[in-house]
Amino acid sequence: MTNKFVDVSVIIPAYRAAQTIERALRSIAQQTRSPREIVIVDDGSDDDTAKIARSFADMVAPSALRIVTQPNLGAGAARNRALAEATQPLVAFLDADDEWLPEKLERSVAEMNAGDYVLVAHDYLDVTPSGDEVCDCRQRFLAPPDPWIQLYRRGYIPSCSVVAKRDAVLNVGGFDESLRNAQDFDLWLRLLENRNAKFTLFPSALLRYHHTAGGIMSFTERRLACCEAIAVRHLKGVRRRGGSVMFELAFRMAAIHAEAFQTYRSAGNRRNALKTLILLPLRFLRAALNGAFGNAAPSMTMKSKRAENAQRFGSKISQVQSLVFVAAAAAITVGFLSQFSQLKRIVLTSLGLNG
Repeated sequence: MTNKFVDVSVIIPAYRAAQTIERALRSIAQQTRSPREIVIVDDGSDDDTAKIARSFADMVAPSALRIVTQPNLGAGAARNRALAEATQPLVAFLDADDEWLPEKLERSVAEMNAGDYVLVAHDYLDVTPSGDEVCDCRQRFLAPPDPWIQLYRRGYIPSCSVVAKRDAVLNVGGFDESLRNAQDFDLWLRLLENRNAKFTLFPSALLRYHHTAGGIMSFTERRLACCEAIAVRHLKGVRRRGGSVMFELAFRMAAIHAEAFQTYRSAGNRRNALKTLILLPLRFLRAALNGAFGNAAPSMTMKSKRAENAQRFGSKISQVQSLVFVAAAAAITVGFLSQFSQLKRIVLTSLGLNG
């Protein structure tokens, strides 16, 4: 490993990560360009996460290893604490149970410098029992009509692939600590909504994503609720980017429910898988109503009035627009329900419940 640095602070939130933190730190130690510092926030772990992390200070040298402890406040709060502690102009995010490939930081920083981007990210490898599978995020970035609209629809930026400008992240308020899931998705949408905020995804799988029992992605119902709130919160951005509010909301709601359906189905939880499909039209109607009247966006946990204003859902749309919005939502919901009788047999068959 070369001793040449990149001006990056690596941000690692860690909770009960005693079994995985070595893997994450070893992947940093093996980088072709070393980060200036690594900031680990132990988020109230009741195991030896912090102690084990400290034992690898020599392994990650010459990078400075800093470990901060706090009560269990969630991943968003842990990342915000690390952002506050970070000293470098660029930040890279890594979860305590994942790992980078050796060229990750060198390639990411080169991309940042080449395009003066606010954020860069890349493809990743999904670690499965049958082997690593390449997840092509770049194709969604390139898909029409707009990279930000595609991001709203399908959330294609893996948080552990991101290198971003620290000041830009702080200027939009950092991670929303009121969201227990999908805080990263919400942040990328806020950070990149402005058309002047350039970003890119480059086609290299430089991250290995591990599925860990009890990891943040495992809380399916909580993730659904958070993603619904985020979908409503960013409808103003959809409108500003010239997207069709009703279409994009319907697309997003369908996407997050499809993800939940697959999660439940893979786990053999047929009852919740079917329930997810049945509730989709009703949840869509709820999201549409909240989008029309501005009631669904939860208050952000912010530290300044400026950041608070930056994240506010925005002024309510006019009464006439609201009525049109609700009428369209109701019509789409009726369409969902009218089709359900025809889809019921197919769904039950796919779940093995038609016997």
